[in-house]
Amino acid sequence: MFRLIAVVLAGSFLGACSETGNTDLQQYVKQTMAKPRGRIEPIPVFKPYEYFSYSAAGLRSPFELPVVVDKSLSGMAPSSNVRPDFDRPKEHLEQYPLGELSMVGTMRGADEVLWALIRDGDGSVVRVHEGYYMGQNHGRILSVSGNRLSLIEIVPNGLGGWVERPKTIALEGLGGEN
Repeated sequence: MFRLIAVVLAGSFLGACSETGNTDLQQYVKQTMAKPRGRIEPIPVFKPYEYFSYSAAGLRSPFELPVVVDKSLSGMAPSSNVRPDFDRPKEHLEQYPLGELSMVGTMRGADEVLWALIRDGDGSVVRVHEGYYMGQNHGRILSVSGNRLSLIEIVPNGLGGWVERPKTIALEGLGGEN
């Protein structure tokens, strides 16, 4: 009995698929096929990439203040005794320019010394205090306060000598760097 019902249902389903009941579908297909076909636009031609070689990597960064040289001293021999100590071992923060270093906080140690927390160019935080060196211009930290760090850099004066340049790094978010 079950087989008979299954055969009758299958026959009715197959009868519904006959061509007599889908004339509207055939008419729609004919109308769609009769419409003019669209045209595909050709692929646009792009200009080839022009390679540029940056050759000023060894020069002073345009984002750092230039060292001002007094032109009246150009004929004179350097008279300053200031010069960096090339024999001392370099510290970790001396591999980064000052523009990549930022003060992110302070902390006071058990010995009551105020340490500055400096984020280096790689995102790590290093603690420093008075006497430590940082920056690529032989910068020595002079003082650390709650919201800023003062240091002095030793830079070439353009006459074969060296000159000291004071710098301040403010706590991140406060501004006032120079």
